[in-house]
Amino acid sequence: MNDNLNKAITLPENAQERMQKAVKEMLLALGENPEREGLQETPKRVAKAWLEFFSGLYENPGDHLKTRFSSENCKTPVIVRDIPFISFCEHHLLPVTGKVHLAYLSNGKEVTGLSKLARMVNGYARRPQLQERLTKQILEALIHDLEAKAALVIIEAEHACMSLRGIRAAHSCTTTFEVAGEWEENLAKRQEIFSLLKPSSL
Repeated sequence: MNDNLNKAITLPENAQERMQKAVKEMLLALGENPEREGLQETPKRVAKAWLEFFSGLYENPGDHLKTRFSSENCKTPVIVRDIPFISFCEHHLLPVTGKVHLAYLSNGKEVTGLSKLARMVNGYARRPQLQERLTKQILEALIHDLEAKAALVIIEAEHACMSLRGIRAAHSCTTTFEVAGEWEENLAKRQEIFSLLKPSSL
């Protein structure tokens, strides 16, 4: 059972088999015939896909940031825009697709590889999520796991639970952001970082 939403959990025993049975039961509840041609392999395919979609549950994404490189002369912010991600809203288990824009100020000694930032983002995204929580988790990884002196994270995303059901507001974009460290109280510096990131909705 996942009580700590920041930590990895262990994949339950017989997880794929249990998911296959659950998918088959859902098809039956819909009035479908899971034994007909076209649906016979569907429970297996869905279970395999879900294990991939939610693979971030079984890792500590912040660990990617522990791979670092010496950079004693790095005194300016590291800024990365447009990191793509796919997550799933924990309320409806429907896709959330978007981009992460992030910036951090190194501790003056070390930086991490750019690919490690993307791996960390996708590790947290591949879980049942809330956009607000995802934003906070990425920020906390930069501050605590990378030991950055300051960090700012912006996420722009489209939620299928809004575009495919209910109000069906296609292409609506939700923006969240978090800031911590030296930039939290320094309004001028925070505005400078925002201007450098330049997300499309701000």
